[in-house]
Amino acid sequence: MAENTDEITKNKWRNLTSLPFPIKALFTGYILVIGLGLMMAGAQILLTHGMADGKFGVSVDDIVYSYYGNRSSSKLQSKLNGSMQDKATSQEKAVIFKWIASGAGEHEWQTTINPITQAKCAHCHANIPTLPNVTKYEVIKELAEVDMGAETSSLTRISHIHLFGIAFIFFFIGFIFSFAVGFPKWLKGLLILTPYTFLILDVSAWWLTRIDPSFAWLVIIGGFGYSLASAVMLSTSLYQMWIMPWRGHVSNEKACWD
Repeated sequence: MAENTDEITKNKWRNLTSLPFPIKALFTGYILVIGLGLMMAGAQILLTHGMADGKFGVSVDDIVYSYYGNRSSSKLQSKLNGSMQDKATSQEKAVIFKWIASGAGEHEWQTTINPITQAKCAHCHANIPTLPNVTKYEVIKELAEVDMGAETSSLTRISHIHLFGIAFIFFFIGFIFSFAVGFPKWLKGLLILTPYTFLILDVSAWWLTRIDPSFAWLVIIGGFGYSLASAVMLSTSLYQMWIMPWRGHVSNEKACWD
């Protein structure tokens, strides 16, 4: 009896087309949420890094400004000309830029600049812990200095969060895809490994771009590579769990475990 039960269990877990309904529901829920999360991540990149040069859409200049910096300007100027350009009027930005050019003195900040930041910036920057509080002189003075790109401490924090968090996502995407059929073992293994490879390339390219802006292309290649590989595995998994059985194509192939 135990042997028969084991054989039935093995058959149910043979591949994506023959999974029991509860497991398909579990995998599908995960795929849909992760797919939505990836789209939100893409939108967030467009609205942050994608506006670093003041133009919508991710470009090499956006990557350079984000990690290497705009060394002919300050972080404050880059933000006001980029992702924050709609937060102040042209006249207000001109006043702030003149203050930066004159040395960003504290007296002028108190009389001229702080009223602008209180009116236009305090709502978010004084209340959201992850944003620099530009209503404080010592904070905005630092942002008024030449933009040298991402700081080592910030890049270290983002790198380890990115590596740990996204590696977990890729693990479960790869686990589900490992039950797919119709792929040679070497190709399936390559697809599962690909997102990890591009993730390492992506994060490494952040650090390399901070040193030399010519590495910015690698950031774009890394992000595009793991996104494409993930999309292939997610769409294939959904297709084989639902569309193939609906069409009557249920495979007996042992897709994962021999």
